Amino acid sequence: MKDMRDYLGWLEGKGELVHIEEELSPELEIPAFLRRVMYEKSGAVLFEGVKGFPEWKVAGNLFTSVETVREALGVARLEEIGERPLKLLDSVPLGFSDKLSSLGKLKEMNNYLPRVVRKAEFTKNIIEDEPLDFIPAFKTWPKDASRYLTYPLVCFSDPKGVNSMSVYRVMLLNGERGVIHWQVHKRGSQAWRDYLERNDGKMPVAIAIGSDIGTLLTAVSPIPYPMDKLLFAGFVRGKGLELYRLPNGVLVPANAEAVIEGYVKVDELSEEGPFGDHFGFYDKPSERNELYPVFHAERLYYRDNPIYYGSVVGKPPLEDAVIGKAIERIFLPLMRVILPEVVDVNFPEYGVFQGVAVVSIKKRYPGQGKKVLNALWGTGQAALTKVIIVVSDDINVHDVNQVIWAVASFVDPERDVLIIPNAHTDALDPAVPNPPLGSKLGIDATKKLPLEMGGRVVEEVGEDPEVLKKLEALFEKYLGG
Repeated sequence: MKDMRDYLGWLEGKGELVHIEEELSPELEIPAFLRRVMYEKSGAVLFEGVKGFPEWKVAGNLFTSVETVREALGVARLEEIGERPLKLLDSVPLGFSDKLSSLGKLKEMNNYLPRVVRKAEFTKNIIEDEPLDFIPAFKTWPKDASRYLTYPLVCFSDPKGVNSMSVYRVMLLNGERGVIHWQVHKRGSQAWRDYLERNDGKMPVAIAIGSDIGTLLTAVSPIPYPMDKLLFAGFVRGKGLELYRLPNGVLVPANAEAVIEGYVKVDELSEEGPFGDHFGFYDKPSERNELYPVFHAERLYYRDNPIYYGSVVGKPPLEDAVIGKAIERIFLPLMRVILPEVVDVNFPEYGVFQGVAVVSIKKRYPGQGKKVLNALWGTGQAALTKVIIVVSDDINVHDVNQVIWAVASFVDPERDVLIIPNAHTDALDPAVPNPPLGSKLGIDATKKLPLEMGGRVVEEVGEDPEVLKKLEALFEKYLGG
């Protein structure tokens, strides 16, 4: 789909778009409405009248369901997206005989490459005087410190030239300044530190509002550095992303509804929050003496009749639960590259994505469950997961009762439970006393091999196949199969 407007039209055709004609405020009213709609699974919403911002419409709950996201991206399985870059890796020629056979796949790579264009719809209108005041950013919860950009595509490149496009909430201080909440382990924070070490005074940054659904999903995905996020957007979308280069040099999606051009001073920091986050509690970084970079907005570009997109968070399941599930499926093939024994993974929606994970593995040797636990805690975004349960491959990780049975049947707490103290955790976790320093819990609920049982063999019950065969006709007669 070309842009967010195409996606909204597609949702309309599916009967998944609710139009609200009454004028509502982006402060508390629109967010409250979006939460109610998402809790009731009633589709996406387009607000036709926005109090105080007559130029704008507001869209929300664009990620209505995992199935809708899959259909919009045009794949039979979301895992296909994660498999695309892996198939291209297979095309790298290792010898002379491989070169000709690899040419077709190398040409396929061109389909995913981004390209810079000279025109973009959002350049039609420009505001330079207090541009942030023109945007209908949300105040999501009553005790939030300010209005926030809640799904901004924060675009930048680091000194090495690696492009990034990530979602970090932005607290608006006034019409020209905002605070970008990029945590210490995020790409933005690392790029900022790289600029700081080079003694560069400013880091060019741009914030895009709205894009096609594939680009929006890419921006929030935990793509491992140094993979270029603008390239990965092509894998998610199925074709390369068109980009526009701003005067400050930053590349942004050409199909954005609006773009804020500016910069971050490497030596200017500010408190941020409180903000009601996805755990369902107020996050108060100021209580932890955390400071974040100040974004200076120089100008705003926007399309005619612009549409603002903002997400709302709170106790699950809201829109971020759908996003998390889509990411889970897309990145499963990549997880298997790092850990080939992984069969499936489930980040339960009520586990707030990084709170709880269940992973199944094809177990071959003693201690493999603990090996996987430690490997996951050392890998990418999974490093922030607080509780991980590892089960054997005959357990359906998406069936909570099967997982509970595995824990009850195969876990000896002294042997199979790992507690990692003083580990880096999700800074937003409300249970941690000294964030981002906390503890982690790992449960090895895999079936135990004799060596792990001190030689004891525990045999699982099983039906007699001859008896089942004899009773097959009776099953069909009385039970329907």
